[in-house]
Amino acid sequence: MKILVADDDVLSRRLMGRMLERNGYEIVTAENGREAAEILSSDDSPRLALIDWMMPELDGPAVCRRVRSRHDTRYIYITLLTAKQASEDIVVGLEAGADDYLVKPCNPDELKARLRTGVRILDLEDKLVEAREEMRFKATHDALTSLWNRGAVVADLERELARSRREQGVVSILICDIDHFKQVNDVHGHQAGDEVLRQVSSRLLSSVRSYDRVGRYGGEEFLIVLSGCDSRLAQKRAEDIRRAVAACPFQTSKGLLSLSLSIGVLTSDDWNPGLSPTQLLNEADRALYRAKASGRNCVESASPPLDDSSHLGGSKHAQATS
Repeated sequence: MKILVADDDVLSRRLMGRMLERNGYEIVTAENGREAAEILSSDDSPRLALIDWMMPELDGPAVCRRVRSRHDTRYIYITLLTAKQASEDIVVGLEAGADDYLVKPCNPDELKARLRTGVRILDLEDKLVEAREEMRFKATHDALTSLWNRGAVVADLERELARSRREQGVVSILICDIDHFKQVNDVHGHQAGDEVLRQVSSRLLSSVRSYDRVGRYGGEEFLIVLSGCDSRLAQKRAEDIRRAVAACPFQTSKGLLSLSLSIGVLTSDDWNPGLSPTQLLNEADRALYRAKASGRNCVESASPPLDDSSHLGGSKHAQATS
């Protein structure tokens, strides 16, 4: 593990560095507090730091305060080295953000033991961060496809619509449904159905830009949010996606299966800005229903009437049979 040794005394830095290198640490050194703070603020900063209390430019507690003021970095375990032994001085150092302290001259065995404690704490912190990120992923992603789940992709649509209205931009919505998917489950089994869903998800992701959002909207329905995409481009994107799904059969445990998509498209600037995201989704869903009714494997766009004030209340329609 990488460790910073910050001390304005050259000999002390060398002796400490050699001892730590013999114990497997990668050494980074600083000769004053300002340099130490800069190193600990870098993207690849050491996770362990031995900071001398008395240094030019910034003393040890000041370095601790500067490091702790940052909230966008992984945790750094800081041990202050000091000749001060009064309890009030120790309190000052710990309240500045130090995790531990050692009185100089340090006992080598005690130093190694305290650093091992620091490593254990950093390992625990890494595991907690990993667990938190895993929980966050599970809360926002679909377990089967790893796409954004319904709640997350709809929330993103709401944010994009609000931003586009502030900035006079445009957002397009694509609701995609796998044609005759129920037959896949009924005839080939749910395992084959799951394999199809994962492969369709992969093709959808490959067919959009890196900053577009693709989410699993329902069982075999997907919601795609295209930022800054006008109606002409949205129609083209939808056709590209439809062709990408229909072009090649899907490899499943039950053999090759050929499937297609029906897609409903809506572009926000074609509609009354007073419509809510839910109402816009209802209108995109209407377009999807028309695509299903038109024979499937096609794209239909949602077009508002000449007077769209009647759409301010939104409405539901009967779901099409997959």
